[in-house]
Amino acid sequence: MFSGLELTLFLLAAAVLGVVAFRMMQLPPMLGYLVVGIIIGPHGLGFAEDNETTHALGEFGVVFLMFSIGLEFSLAKLSAMRHIVFGLGVAQVATTIAATMVLGWGAATFLPQFFNISWQAAFALGGALTMSSTAIVSKLLTERLELETEHGRRILGVLLFQDLALVPLLIVVPALANESGNIMVTLGWAAGKALVVLALLLFFGSKLMRGWFRIVVKRRSQELFMLNLLLITLGAAWITEKAGLSLALGAFIAGMLISETEFKHQVEEDIKSFRDVLLGLFFITIGMLLNVRTVIDHWFLVLLLLTGPVLLKFGLIAALARLFGSTPGVALRVGLGLAQAGEFGFVLLSQAGGLKLVDPMLIQVILAAMVLSMLATPFILAKSDAIVMKFSANEWMLQSLALTQLATRTMGVQKHVIIAGFGRSGQSLARLLEEEGIAYHALEMDPELVQDARNGGANVSYGDAARRESLVAAGIHRAAALVVTYASTPSALKVLHHAAELEPELPVIVRSHDDADLEKLLAAGATEVVPEALEGSLMLASHALVMLGVPLRRVVHRVQDARDERYASLRGYFHGMSDGEADGVGMNVRLQAVTLIGGASALGHTLAEIDLRAHCGAEVASLRRNKQRIEPPEQTVLMAGDIVVLRGSSESLLRAEKRLLSK
Repeated sequence: MFSGLELTLFLLAAAVLGVVAFRMMQLPPMLGYLVVGIIIGPHGLGFAEDNETTHALGEFGVVFLMFSIGLEFSLAKLSAMRHIVFGLGVAQVATTIAATMVLGWGAATFLPQFFNISWQAAFALGGALTMSSTAIVSKLLTERLELETEHGRRILGVLLFQDLALVPLLIVVPALANESGNIMVTLGWAAGKALVVLALLLFFGSKLMRGWFRIVVKRRSQELFMLNLLLITLGAAWITEKAGLSLALGAFIAGMLISETEFKHQVEEDIKSFRDVLLGLFFITIGMLLNVRTVIDHWFLVLLLLTGPVLLKFGLIAALARLFGSTPGVALRVGLGLAQAGEFGFVLLSQAGGLKLVDPMLIQVILAAMVLSMLATPFILAKSDAIVMKFSANEWMLQSLALTQLATRTMGVQKHVIIAGFGRSGQSLARLLEEEGIAYHALEMDPELVQDARNGGANVSYGDAARRESLVAAGIHRAAALVVTYASTPSALKVLHHAAELEPELPVIVRSHDDADLEKLLAAGATEVVPEALEGSLMLASHALVMLGVPLRRVVHRVQDARDERYASLRGYFHGMSDGEADGVGMNVRLQAVTLIGGASALGHTLAEIDLRAHCGAEVASLRRNKQRIEPPEQTVLMAGDIVVLRGSSESLLRAEKRLLSK
């Protein structure tokens, strides 16, 4: 038997080999983790045991996953998504459990020799089957840049409620198994305890989090910042566990509280490596649960319990999504995204087995079917576009319409510049082009950034410049130049390949981190490669002045003056996933577009009355009204539908948004 350290090293080594193999086959790495778990687990080669140590390692992966999801769900965003979370989410969980109980009753009535299931067991199985894989689906949606799409928001909303529903389900199932106890008293006591813990975390946590992070950040230690982050994540998980709730729920709340602060973006970057590694170990532990012998001996039953629940959940969720106002294409995507089993389903299934509610053999068969459904999920989502467009003519039209709309926006434009990537560099270039009266159109793969920038009046569309169709729709045949503003050599080479085929004479300027790929990019057709950082010339000048004997203090002031004079018009940018914190946590000046919806507190007030500069430290960069961008005077009265483009630091933008929208 391995020690804890030996087991961890063995799992890490197996994970590396598995991920390398699946990457070479162009398959998702999570499949590599699952297959590695199947091979080395107790039902495979037997190198690793299914014990508390492996489950503890895997559970940490779920904790950091839920923490990352919490970062995406601020209290304001959760409130805005309440119709999805507590509407579609409640309906999905309730109908799936009800359908499972009905099917369990039918199986026990008409096939008692195969299925002898009590209603309590059917409820427990329904709770397990209602769960979908937050880990797999959220990671795939992130990789496919679909988190902020219409179906992505619905999928995440339902997943969030499933995670929240795990808590009462873990309380209800033992109460159902304990026939001598008073169910209502047990449930009431557990619910009261949960409410107290959550209220304390949300109320006191929100007040303490920002102040404590400021103290840590002022120490200017990345090591301290990371230690503090781990302490908060695991500490919140420990508090909820001690209260009888799940570790994952505490981590989720910690992430949600940090999302209310200006430190959100740095935290996301720092936690990413921990999350991905530990999540990989979690998938290995899931794969270790699969007994291949059971699958072979009961293959027909496994196949039935694989296809039946997947098709049932797909049909129920798609129908419910349609009932809650989704288009046919979105409803189908939501159904496909949530049809598989989930990691928390294994927790409920294990609990049902421990309480002797379900026959052990049936649990093994259901377990095998659940693992196989998770294995199939990456393939299902990879083919989701083709599946949806085959069954929904409307979706095919929408896909075509996206390229058509892009082509329409650039159809009347001649001699424009196509900007590939609309991060900070792309936005700076766009403003300079606007000042010179030169038309441009940008392509960006971050949907949230696209929406914010478009609301602010930028000519940007969602699209991948590395795709031939996107370049054609953006008007490459009429363009004056193409500028690749992101530093990714593989993607830039694809852009250059298509540009060389479509318009060999078109000037293409490419950004690069350094000179390492200079020759490769030039050989691929780049007219110019810019390997220098934005402030390279200023740094060169500052070193030269110091060497010539100019006092360092004067050099610093001159460089700062040059920055202020040269880059005044470039100050502020819309923040995307690829942008880091250049000047320390929360110190970058950026832009944010805020849409004034009905009921916003700012409606009917002038900009002077609201005075965002005095109260929040932010300023109004521009205002969009009736699709027109204006530089509003202080006496402008804000109206519903106005889009206010704010400029300021992360913290000031957060305060300004609350001042504009809070009722």
